[in-house]
Amino acid sequence: MKKNIAIIMGGYSSEYQISLTSGNVVYEVLDNAKYNAYRIHIFKDKWVYVDDEDNEHPVNKHDFSVTVDDNKINFDCVFNAIHGAPGEDGYMQGYFELLGIPHTSCNMYQAGITFNKRDFLSILKPYGIKTAESFYLNLGDTVNENAIINKVGLPCFVKANKAGSSFGVTKVHKQEDLQHAIDFAFKEDDEIIIESFLDGTEVSIGVITYKGETKVLPITEIVSENDFFDYEAKYLGKSQEITPARLTKTQENNVTAVAKKVYEVLKMKGFSRSEYIFKGDEPYLLEMNTIPGLTKASILPQQAAAAGISMCDLFNNAIEEALK
Repeated sequence: MKKNIAIIMGGYSSEYQISLTSGNVVYEVLDNAKYNAYRIHIFKDKWVYVDDEDNEHPVNKHDFSVTVDDNKINFDCVFNAIHGAPGEDGYMQGYFELLGIPHTSCNMYQAGITFNKRDFLSILKPYGIKTAESFYLNLGDTVNENAIINKVGLPCFVKANKAGSSFGVTKVHKQEDLQHAIDFAFKEDDEIIIESFLDGTEVSIGVITYKGETKVLPITEIVSENDFFDYEAKYLGKSQEITPARLTKTQENNVTAVAKKVYEVLKMKGFSRSEYIFKGDEPYLLEMNTIPGLTKASILPQQAAAAGISMCDLFNNAIEEALK
């Protein structure tokens, strides 16, 4: 008997449009011989099932069901394609875990940690994971520019602490631009992280649970036409994404081992995509995305393809792992 799969997409953040694209790709690719797929739009003002004629049917939040033509539909599994809040920060994970509905993303605790860059990096430092020098600010804190620059140097990156897709990120070259970058980051979040600039090869590396095992996918090298891997570079074609990355064998072995260690230390499951920058042969961890882009042009599906895993296999496996 075919399983009913809810593909949740949209969300409450600046990333909602990218999420809708990812969710629709999952809907198109998922094996319809095995699954009945339903597109569920999650927005602040409505949760609805959107059918193939774009009719909207309200979701019953008490049990996450929908009713169509007097038939109640319950879901066997949720495929989470929401980038940002509330799909990547732990809220949807906690909701489904309370309802006892399997879902393809990591658990609530892991989602909350990885979505908070400061907490994520702080937890991993005792395990020997190398990270950039950093300085933290909360909205309302006094900004001591000299203290910040003494800690992280110039140039530096000012980032919203809990935001994805490079929203709220500025590379600062001069002290007089620091306050503007801080104000810009605070438009996305009430916490920010300021990090030292690491000058080296940047790579993105996917780690997933595949057929019951932790699998590190082929590594992608990021070559941005812009000053860093910003929104334009990620989504508007202003970068080269080279898979497999042009690394030495030592660099490849080092980042593969670190990526696997991070995934397992955090007790992750489902998809993950992390960014690293090399200083010499040593990879420095920047961040982890637990709901990475899932379009045909996205990095994780490209890496899966390089590993001989089709998008259909990638998505089917995520559901089968969740249903275990």
